[in-house]
Amino acid sequence: MAPTVLLLQLAVRVLALPLYLLDFLGVWSWICKRCFPFFLARFSSVYNRQMASTKRGLFGSLQEHAGPSGALCLLELGCGTGANFQFYPPGCRVTCVDPNPNFEKFLIQSIAENRHVQFERFVVAAGEDMRPVADGSVDAVVCTLVLCSVQNQERILQEVRRVLRPGGAFYFLEHVAAERSTWSHFWQQVLEPVWYLVFDGCSLTRESWKTVERAGFSKLQLQRLQAPLSWPLVRPHICGYAVK
Repeated sequence: MAPTVLLLQLAVRVLALPLYLLDFLGVWSWICKRCFPFFLARFSSVYNRQMASTKRGLFGSLQEHAGPSGALCLLELGCGTGANFQFYPPGCRVTCVDPNPNFEKFLIQSIAENRHVQFERFVVAAGEDMRPVADGSVDAVVCTLVLCSVQNQERILQEVRRVLRPGGAFYFLEHVAAERSTWSHFWQQVLEPVWYLVFDGCSLTRESWKTVERAGFSKLQLQRLQAPLSWPLVRPHICGYAVK
């Protein structure tokens, strides 16, 4: 199967040659950083409708990890447009981290639509280096559709454990690689190089559950599922939470 994958990858790369040229010239990254938030705003609306029950089930236990004051201090890693705000418990204090400053105006809109959460600040930073966030300062970290596109998953989870207080929890919902020897995995491999370019660094073939399992949390609840999404290649998902 490997030669077939390589041959089809080559064909897809040839078809996407104009994009590769723009990327070589440094133009495509500039376009993505400015246009991707508009795409994600539309995608997140559809994704939330299709994944609403999964998100409600996942985030339903967030309040259990609130600190002694009873107020939940939450950090959302790779916040994007703020699509998760509607699923957070009332009174939750939210700090958002994202490397793309162009998401800020979408966050402002989400804040206005979700008055039940208390927005703290927007930190423009990569998840691998969240120095503006103090050690042990948050009760929960939320990460949805982010591990697919970060540079270093291991470093991300080190930072997550650093900013969590003892007993704090890391909540995740991620699309991942399909099971090997399936047609979904075959086409994920074929389209991976162009997908990565078109969708601002998103990878179809990451086995993110392995990184989470190795991260050193004291407790891990992890579930694999087939998400009810229109795009078959991103249906394989993992979700759950891990306790520091």
